[in-house]
Amino acid sequence: MYLTTQGLVLRVTDYNDRDALLSLLTPRHGKLTVKARGLRRKNSPLTAPCQLLAYGEFTLFETRGYYTVNEAQSVELFQNLRRDLVKLSLGTYFAQVAEVLSQEDMPSPELLSLVLNCLFALSRLNEPEDKVKGVFELRAACLSGYEPDLSGCMGCGNPVPDRFDVSAGQLECHDHRSPESGGLRLPVTAGVLDAMRYVTQCDPKRLFGFQAGTQTLAQLAQVTETYLTTQLERGFSTLDFYKSLLI
Repeated sequence: MYLTTQGLVLRVTDYNDRDALLSLLTPRHGKLTVKARGLRRKNSPLTAPCQLLAYGEFTLFETRGYYTVNEAQSVELFQNLRRDLVKLSLGTYFAQVAEVLSQEDMPSPELLSLVLNCLFALSRLNEPEDKVKGVFELRAACLSGYEPDLSGCMGCGNPVPDRFDVSAGQLECHDHRSPESGGLRLPVTAGVLDAMRYVTQCDPKRLFGFQAGTQTLAQLAQVTETYLTTQLERGFSTLDFYKSLLI
């Protein structure tokens, strides 16, 4: 049985001297683990479309619940991303998060679209890395059921409170700390709040349609990173590598 689908390569793992296993994120079938025969051979026709962060069209052969790549063609390789190690490492972090959040046989069109839009923003739009990182992390959290309540302080309703409870996913003023939550709080400025509210509420096609200064974007990226990793209760090796390149 053959299956034709578009997909983004989230991970490539050596299987033996000739073959490799791919983790693909597809719109209709969610995450798929497939074998790419001969991928590790020199001059394999699968090299380009089956590399990490390649988006392509795949024809898969299914037998007994296992998929093998029969044919593959590249749709977008994000070449500009591959020329910049820092941006490439950030894109790889997006892929690792997407692999954690996606599931086998569960449609993931919104998550796939998010990752592709963020890779495009890094590769073609030249958006600031902190901006793309913040957008990805916050929107990914929302898609995974962790959308924060950004309406205002949970104690008094103040629309511009000064801190964000990353454990509870809510805002609060200094004088209205909830006694029920002992989690980590991070300071947030009005600019960071505006950006977070925009990202959680905007049309998916307008994710990068806001402007903010360098300092605000850096704070945004810190808040969203802490929020996502806190909600998922885990870290990411690719994130650690990306941050090591910034030192």
